[in-house]
Amino acid sequence: MRPDRDIEALRERLKAMEADGHPVDDARFDLGHEAADRHIGGLATHALHEIYASTTPDATAALGFALGLVQRAAGDRPVVWGIQAMAGLETGQIHGPGLRELGLDPGRVVLVRVKEMKNLLTAGEEALACGAVGAVLLTTWGESKMLSLTATRRLSMAAGQGRATAILIRLAAQPQPSAAETRWRVRGALSRALEAEAPGHPTYGVELLRHRLGAQPMTWTLEWDRERGVFEQGGQNAEHQQLQRPALPGGLVSPAADGSVAARGGALRRFG
Repeated sequence: MRPDRDIEALRERLKAMEADGHPVDDARFDLGHEAADRHIGGLATHALHEIYASTTPDATAALGFALGLVQRAAGDRPVVWGIQAMAGLETGQIHGPGLRELGLDPGRVVLVRVKEMKNLLTAGEEALACGAVGAVLLTTWGESKMLSLTATRRLSMAAGQGRATAILIRLAAQPQPSAAETRWRVRGALSRALEAEAPGHPTYGVELLRHRLGAQPMTWTLEWDRERGVFEQGGQNAEHQQLQRPALPGGLVSPAADGSVAARGGALRRFG
């Protein structure tokens, strides 16, 4: 399908999702982690936030952290997830049951797959500005001149216009100047086992690199508690276990690239 037809299909889908009026401007949302929230002072709900993976193997951790932010920011509103094709090829396909394990209903996710960065940015702006969604994730791969300061300003403005949270996930790329309110670097971290040696919560090493309002860089180890929908202090009560156990992030992505999410019990709507 041609890119212009892809965008038109997305517009029609977003239009159908729109509700009368706009949600109340809540201004900021938090992580649920007392120390981090005290340090940061909350994250702008209707702004752009940027997440980098420390290394390519940390891509799943970066995606998991981003999805936690989405749930904190979007509540029960729909989510649009735009993915550049190369990112999907390098990191695996979206796994519906994995989203459920993180607490996100796949039925609320509109998945947009595109090949070119320019089409991803266009889709992101359209989704953010429409007023129908709670959050828009954009997953990119590699360095790109198109992902400029001007491009990120446009995303930030669209987020404000549509009262949505924009999260830009940059994989296989180095931090660059942008209009994002916050910039993060995420790596996988060792989780601690639960009772009866049950797999631990998804755990991330999270580094705040930049905050436009002045919060200083800081690093935390955070666990995502899907039952409560909050980030908690990770791994500090069982340091000896951390040295022995690998991270247990759950199946956010599937190793097989040719299986449909619907076949695995978590249907996602696709455009592009």
